[in-house]
Amino acid sequence: MTDRDQLLTLLDEFRIEVPSWGFADTGTRFGKFFQPAAASTIDEKLADAGIVHRYTGCCPTVAVHVLWDFSVGVDATQTAQIAEKNGVRIGSINPNLFQDQVYKFGSATSPDERAQHHANRHVMDCIAIAKAVKSNLLSLWFADGTNYPGQDDIATRKQRMHGALRQWHDAMPRDMTMLVEYKPFEPGFYHTDIADWGMSYVFAKEAGPRAKVLVDTGHHLPGANIEHIVAFLLDEEMLGGFHFNDRKYADDDLTFGSIDPYAAFRIFHEIRNAADIHKRDVSKIAYMIDQSHNLKPKIEAMIQTATTAQ
Repeated sequence: MTDRDQLLTLLDEFRIEVPSWGFADTGTRFGKFFQPAAASTIDEKLADAGIVHRYTGCCPTVAVHVLWDFSVGVDATQTAQIAEKNGVRIGSINPNLFQDQVYKFGSATSPDERAQHHANRHVMDCIAIAKAVKSNLLSLWFADGTNYPGQDDIATRKQRMHGALRQWHDAMPRDMTMLVEYKPFEPGFYHTDIADWGMSYVFAKEAGPRAKVLVDTGHHLPGANIEHIVAFLLDEEMLGGFHFNDRKYADDDLTFGSIDPYAAFRIFHEIRNAADIHKRDVSKIAYMIDQSHNLKPKIEAMIQTATTAQ
């Protein structure tokens, strides 16, 4: 097999996951903007995802957001069957640990024990849903943080997070991976409990062997060298996956490559180096899209990001 044939084989094998929430009406913290063709139910989201996969051939799975997609009365097994009818499968399971009123001061790290218990029940329910739809990825992002100095003890919050992640890690099936995401700010104006890749690394390492770091390409401050972070985590065998988007500042959720089109090459270059030069296993990296578009048509924008990643 020639080098060109090997490259084409790698391209054919490449898979990237689309997010269900990327097909629904979204907006900013100031309001929601409506599109006539936006999906309003999980059935419609899966149908849209099926169209993206039909045109790209590289998006066979759909990330789902529990509460938005699996509200009370929604049958998880039936949802998996609807996905299959549209030519896709349910992918990563994303708990919602930020929307309920009890999370005003955080979820896993909240000083309010009711919030901690509420978060624990929700994540346990998410693990049960993952089992029902045969998903092997639990993707965690936390809005936990504080808005003022002295609002809560930072080290105590860190210890609460350690305890929660260990508990959830031990509750997962042995073939499931926990992905721990980070974000430099928002909505915690003073401090965010998992603010960068180093904190995510420590939390994942302490949680257990099936916990890894999730790199969202938008969740970085301006000037951050994302491919350096990727190379470091790959060498440590702690890179679990990506959320692909682009940003001018941090988490702008723009189409991948729209701000820095060369970033995709630099990131994938480090992944190939890890595999070909440093003999690291890159086969289990989860490639996922995380973006919601208010201006671009949603299906077309998702196709654009998927083909950029390809």
